[in-house]
Amino acid sequence: MAIIIKSQREIELMREAGRILALTHEEIKKALKPGISTYEIDRIGEEVIRSYGCIPSFLNYNGYPASICVSVNDEVIHGIPSKDRIIQEGDIVSLDAGVIYQGYHSDAARTYGVGVIDSKAQQLIDVTRESFFEALKVCKPGNHIQDIGWAVYNYITERGFTAVEDFVGHGVGANLHEGPEVPNFPQGRKGPKLRPGMTIAIEPMINAGSCDVLWMDDDWTIVTADGELSAHYENTVLITEGEPEILSKADGIDL
Repeated sequence: MAIIIKSQREIELMREAGRILALTHEEIKKALKPGISTYEIDRIGEEVIRSYGCIPSFLNYNGYPASICVSVNDEVIHGIPSKDRIIQEGDIVSLDAGVIYQGYHSDAARTYGVGVIDSKAQQLIDVTRESFFEALKVCKPGNHIQDIGWAVYNYITERGFTAVEDFVGHGVGANLHEGPEVPNFPQGRKGPKLRPGMTIAIEPMINAGSCDVLWMDDDWTIVTADGELSAHYENTVLITEGEPEILSKADGIDL
């Protein structure tokens, strides 16, 4: 996939897409309580996205049947919302969403504990989030894609966790998935050099146990092979001449 350097106009559109996505995440976070179905989370998320005149990035993308990926406990990514899947006290839930604003995408994910969760689960959520910010530190012109992978990998392995290797981050812009691929682990090559105007989705997918994953029979949901918990954290990031900019954010909303 080609790496597309964005113009200032494209960056502005992606910045607005990211702001609306952050507002969407805030609303689905508020709704996340014991007793709610994953279907209802998806309904709320789509309603918010469309209220801003935007289109959900994920709905019907390669056949995916919903607007919000809702992945619970050992589900890594791409959990399909269902009226029959009810969130319970003690669950951890990954919410992945995308917004299209005037033809440009933003992509972001968050993982939350529901009610009281155990300390290991909370550590997994915290380490996954912090590994993103470790990666952000190396997102400067002249560094390479592999520097991002090393930053995530070193941070999470030092704390006893593993990075999923079957799925990676990606470029994002007029297409939901563009070049380059952005792994959360080191590879045998440096990968492309980071350049101002690149927009990438950095998304650590971190497991409490083995890095191995399985596809479920719905052809979408990915689960940990050993049944251990998994967490997901993602933002759309702009490479600039200086410090990187997180595009999937809004004033007054915590990252």
